[in-house]
This record gives sequence, structure tokens and C-alpha cells, in this order.
Amino acid sequence: MPVKIRLQRHGKKGKPFYWVVAADSRAKRDGRYLEKIGTYNPNTNPATTDLNVDVAVAWLEKGAQPTDTARTILSDKGVLLKKHLAGGVKKGALTQEQADAKFAAWLEEKTGVIATKVDGLAKAEADAKAKALEAEKAVNDARIAANTPVADSEEVVAENADSEE
Repeated sequence: MPVKIRLQRHGKKGKPFYWVVAADSRAKRDGRYLEKIGTYNPNTNPATTDLNVDVAVAWLEKGAQPTDTARTILSDKGVLLKKHLAGGVKKGALTQEQADAKFAAWLEEKTGVIATKVDGLAKAEADAKAKALEAEKAVNDARIAANTPVADSEEVVAENADSEE
């Protein structure tokens, strides 16, 4: 049976949410699947992916072929690297400890890159918010200045003179 690792669409119109599944290639896109491997949410920035790496590696070792998009997601989460390292362990090129250390180092580096991106996005959002607040403050100050009646000094003097008489 030809097995594919692919995305199964869920969510509502305009707000897609995907399950990453191992399914028979002849099954419908949103139809029957063999096992749910994880989820993918492209609506967040950066996109959120929750994936069971060990299950995905097991399916790849059994011969499952990922679709192009699924391959990108698996690569982003390190599944393809872990499969590659497992192949090296089977051939005797490295030990399991070395492979685990390489994968952990890669995961740590990847986590750092994602954290940097999230921090940058949060900083940009805060800057945009501050800029919008300053612009709103300027508009409000201009509106207040335009609506307050400015008394001319002559009118004030004339009113004072009338009140004294």
C-alpha cells in the first residue's frame, strides 16, 4: 500500500488548520488516514507546528513519501535530519549518542532562531503601537486646540471694563 505523509485540511473558510497525517495515497485529501502525526497552523506568525518526531521518522523509515508541503514541515522540525542520522547509526558511521547530540544541538540552534524571530516581531508590534499612540495623541491635541475658544485680549479687556462699571 503506497503511504503518503500529507496535510489534511480542517478549520473554517479562510482560516485553514491542518493535520499532518500518514494516509493511503489513494484516499481522499480529507478522508481516511492511518495515523495522525501532528498539526500545522499557518494562521500564526511564525506558523505553529506540533509534530511527533519519532512517529514521523518511523513512517519515513517504513517508506512513506511526504508531499512537498509536508516535506518542508518535516524538514523544519528536524524529522528528515533525525532520519538521516538514524541511517548513519544503522551503517555504523556514528553512535546513537553522537546522533542524539547532533540532533539536540540542531534543535537548540533552531529554537534560538525562532525565539529571535518572535522577539523581533514583538518589538516591531510594540514600535507600531507606540507610533500609532503618538499619532493619535497629536490628532487629539490638534482637535482640542481647534475646539477651545481663544479669547482675544481686547475682548477680555472690554468685558473687564463693562463689569467694573
